[in-house]
Amino acid sequence: MFAACGPSLYTFNIVPASQAVEQAREANAAEHAPYEYFYAQSYLDKAREEAAEANYQDAVRFAERANEFGTKARDLARRRMREQGR
Repeated sequence: MFAACGPSLYTFNIVPASQAVEQAREANAAEHAPYEYFYAQSYLDKAREEAAEANYQDAVRFAERANEFGTKARDLARRRMREQGR
């Protein structure tokens, strides 16, 4: 009965995580917030890996962390660019 919940919950979490990491990339976070950006990217990759192995609970957890750090990386990169006058 609950077996279908894993993939749905994963999808619900991976989409915003992917968007957050992409927005961080576009904000040049690799240069301006490298720790947060690469942390987010690593968690996103791990979430996808876990989902591919049907470990959806772990995949959701990793996607949530990717979203959190992707958002931090984006915001930090934007702030640092504003401080530099870019």
